[in-house]
Amino acid sequence: MDTLVAVSSIRPVVLCGGSGTRLWPLSRKALPKQFVPLVGSKSLLQLTLERLSALSKQVICVTAEEHRFLVQESMEAASIEGHEVLEPVARNTAAAMAAAALLVDADELLLFAPADHHVPDAQAFAATIQQGADAARAGHIVTFGVVPTFPSTAYGYIQPGAELPDAEGRQVARFVEKPAADRAQAMLLEGGYLWNAGIFLVRAGTLIEALREHAPDILAACQKAVASSSTDGSFIRLDRAAFEACRSESIDYAVLEKHDKVAVIPFAGAWSDVGSWNAVAGLQPADEAGNRASGRAVMLHAKNTFVHAPLRPVVALGTEDLVVVDTQDAVLVARADCVEQVKDVVALMTRDGHSEATEHRRVARPWGAYDSIDHGERFQVKRLTVKPGAKLSLQMHHHRAEHWVVVKGTAKVTRGDDTLLVQENESVYIPLGTVHRLENPGKVMLEVIEVQSGSYLGEDDIVRYEDTYGRVASVSRPQLG
Repeated sequence: MDTLVAVSSIRPVVLCGGSGTRLWPLSRKALPKQFVPLVGSKSLLQLTLERLSALSKQVICVTAEEHRFLVQESMEAASIEGHEVLEPVARNTAAAMAAAALLVDADELLLFAPADHHVPDAQAFAATIQQGADAARAGHIVTFGVVPTFPSTAYGYIQPGAELPDAEGRQVARFVEKPAADRAQAMLLEGGYLWNAGIFLVRAGTLIEALREHAPDILAACQKAVASSSTDGSFIRLDRAAFEACRSESIDYAVLEKHDKVAVIPFAGAWSDVGSWNAVAGLQPADEAGNRASGRAVMLHAKNTFVHAPLRPVVALGTEDLVVVDTQDAVLVARADCVEQVKDVVALMTRDGHSEATEHRRVARPWGAYDSIDHGERFQVKRLTVKPGAKLSLQMHHHRAEHWVVVKGTAKVTRGDDTLLVQENESVYIPLGTVHRLENPGKVMLEVIEVQSGSYLGEDDIVRYEDTYGRVASVSRPQLG
C-alpha cells in the first residue's frame, strides 16, 4: 500500500455512502440522493466538490464500488481530481474514515464531509473550516456545529463547553441524540446548542490513535483492508474479506462520544442535510400561499404544497400541506408531516418485490445510460445514450437478439467478424448468440433505440469478453467463423 502524496494543508475526504430511501422516488439505492440533480442541474455531490475546491483541488471520495463512475463523473464536472476509495460493502463512517486516514501521511489534515449536504455560501464554509486548523494540528478532532434556526427533531445536537486553551474553538461538553419536539424546543430557547453537521477536521494520525484507543477492532480490519488493497487508475479497491469483517458503526458512537479531545467550531451560514422532501422543498422559494414548485408544476387554489415535476405538467388543485413528487416510473403523494416515513414505504415496497423501490427506469452506466421505454412478454425497448469516445463491453446474449436504430450521432458496431459504421436513421441487427459491441467514435452524444426480442430479456443474460471499465475478468472470446 502506497501513501497518497500530500497535496495541501487540508485534504477533503468526501463520504459518498447512503441508501437513498428518504428522498424516494427521486433517490433510490441504485442512485442515492447525492447523485441526483436537486439544485438546478447539479447534484449535491457536484456542489459539495465545488465547495471543497476552495480548500484543495485534490480530494478523496469514499464510495461503493457500484457508484464509482457516478462519483467520477461528478469529479470531472466539478473540475476536481483525486482518488476514489471503493468499499466492497457498507460499513458506516468509522470504517470509511479509518480507511482514508490510513492511505495518507499521518500529519495530513483531513476534512471529512458528507456528499449530500447543501451549503450555499462556499466562502463562509471554507473560512469556518480554516478556523479549526490550529485545533486539529494540536491533536483535537474538530467538528463543526450549525447554529440552529428552528427546533429540529431530525438532527443530533452538540453542547459546547469551555474555550480551548491552545486554539480557536470550544471543547465538546456532550453530544445529544435526536431529541423529541419538546426537548428540541427547550434547547433552542436555552441557546448555545448546535446541530451536529457530521463534518470533521482531524490529523490522520490523531484519528488513527483515537480509533486504536476506542475501536481497535475497526482499525485492525481497515488496516488489513488497506494493506491488501489494489489500485486501478484513480480507484483504490479495499480488500473485500478484510473489510467485510469490519464492524459497522458511526464515528460518533465508535470514537467521538468517548474521546476527550473533541472540539467544536460554530457555523452560522445556511446548511441543510437535505434529509427529507420538506428539506428539498425548502430549497425553493415560496409564493404568497406557501407553495413551492420545481419543474413543470401548476398550482391553483393550493396552499403549503410542494410539487416536484421535472418531466411533465403536474397539477395541484385545491391541495393543502401536500408533497407531490413525479418521476418516470413512480409518483409520491404525501402529507407534509408524513415525509419522514417515506423510508418505511420503501421498505414495504422492497419486501413486496417492487423493483421501483431501489432502481430507476433510467440506469446510469460508465459508458452513459439506458432508459427502459417499453416492454412486453418477448420484447423490450431501450434508449441508449453513449458518451463521446465511450464503448460498451464486447458481449454476447444467449436468449435475445437486438435491433439498434441510431437516432443521433454515429455508431461503431462490432458484429461477429464485421465492423460497421451506422449513421443517423440507419439500423443494424444483432442475431442471438453473436458477439457484438457498440461504440461512440464521435464528439457528440450517441443515441440509439434498442429493441430486444427473445425468450428471456433479463440483464443477467450477458457474457462479457472485454470491458474498458474493469467489470469483467479476462474471458476467452469464442472463435469467430
